[in-house]
Amino acid sequence: MSVDWQQLQDIAPELGVALDLVIALIASWHVILHKDDTRAATAWVGLIWLVPFVGTTLYVFLGINRIQRRAKVLKSGATDFSVPLDQAPRSPADLDRELGSDRARLIELARVVGNVTQRPLLVGNRMDRLVDGDEAYPAMLEAIQSARRSISLVSYIFEASGVGETFVDALVDARGRGVEVRVLVDDVGARYGRPRIHRVLRKRGIPVANFLPALLPRSVTHFNLRNHCKILVIDGEVGFTGGMNIRQDSVLGSSPEYPTRDLHFRVLGPVVAQLQEAFARDWAFTTGEKLVGSHWFPDLQPKGETLCRGITDGPDRDIDKLHWVFLAAAGAARRSIRIMTPYFLPDIVLLKALHLAAQRGVEVDIIVPENANLPVVRWAMWGHHRQVLRAGVRLWLSPPPFDHSKLFVVDGYWSSIGSSNWDPRSLRLNFEFNLECYDEELGASLEDHVRHRLEDARLLTSEELDQRGKFVKVRDGTARLMTPYL
Repeated sequence: MSVDWQQLQDIAPELGVALDLVIALIASWHVILHKDDTRAATAWVGLIWLVPFVGTTLYVFLGINRIQRRAKVLKSGATDFSVPLDQAPRSPADLDRELGSDRARLIELARVVGNVTQRPLLVGNRMDRLVDGDEAYPAMLEAIQSARRSISLVSYIFEASGVGETFVDALVDARGRGVEVRVLVDDVGARYGRPRIHRVLRKRGIPVANFLPALLPRSVTHFNLRNHCKILVIDGEVGFTGGMNIRQDSVLGSSPEYPTRDLHFRVLGPVVAQLQEAFARDWAFTTGEKLVGSHWFPDLQPKGETLCRGITDGPDRDIDKLHWVFLAAAGAARRSIRIMTPYFLPDIVLLKALHLAAQRGVEVDIIVPENANLPVVRWAMWGHHRQVLRAGVRLWLSPPPFDHSKLFVVDGYWSSIGSSNWDPRSLRLNFEFNLECYDEELGASLEDHVRHRLEDARLLTSEELDQRGKFVKVRDGTARLMTPYL
């Protein structure tokens, strides 16, 4: 049977329209059934119908999440790691004793976060603030060099050159001493530098894995879902976490071409087990290997006075945990809220929570870089700024160098630190890890850090936004419409 190509060519436009109609209906059906966020669902349906074929293709690659991390972890035989509850306050009386009766709102916050995370709040921890790679990297390298039993490291970006080469050498030396080493790097983050870090580590004998390889076609369901965590644990006893990747740009003393400010923390005490737990789950999900035993999970003794709890967030069973925590913390504030983040694109619910806090008389200060490093995100943030500047919320713009710090402090006592930003990518798409901390001394230290940054920052006003050119406003407003995809 011969094919009448001329006839097919004549009806090709009609076939194309019919095919797009069928594909758009199927994709829209999927969006309606699986997208709980009404704004995101509306945006995806609009894109699917307004941009034939392209909109559906983007949804397939970026909008669908079929990650079942917990199921795969359990199937691998890995245990559901947990810290004994007898190390944590368990009743209102316990919390009242630990936090003090004058902090009733924070006691309520602790209960909320406990219900959201299903993790205990652990006593006896110590948090050391490390500013920029100039302080953080030497402390991390010293810990790696002192390792005797195990090293676990996960980083979104781990460049093989510059300071990254020093980290590679230290890991190789530790491996040579008989230390068990495991390194997990996000597959997209690994592409920021050359040579690719996983190839360098594998060549030098370091066990390394790529989180959710972004190679088609197998990545079609998770291309947009990345591991943004930054965790280093030494011997199961000393932990590091925060917002800092491993790259030369964070070492300001070396005068890099693109200097990046950042904030990281050394963690000691029982909560280190929760850092290790987060790593072990992601490692089991990626490789199928379970990390058990005292060289990964030793008995931990109190090292300080800070109450801490780990919070995992991701597009699986952990989805929206940080969103709930941020909402609860904003509602608990009575004096002040300080936020530092490189990307500030909160949804309307979070934004209204900050506005309500300001209406109650809470000082709400948000510090963002004046020039974010990603152009489209920078434009979207500027398009979003007018919504922020309401009800007395103050928005500060920090000058270069670009500040990648992530910090949330309430009443100078409660703080959230870790890898999460205030944008849809962190709160809905990425796998993230934060710590919530209750401690007056730590809170005062972080408040001092914020005040130091405010000395160089400038306050954004509605008048300044009004003076921006029409073309710039349209550009920023158009970028803001892309917020659900950023």
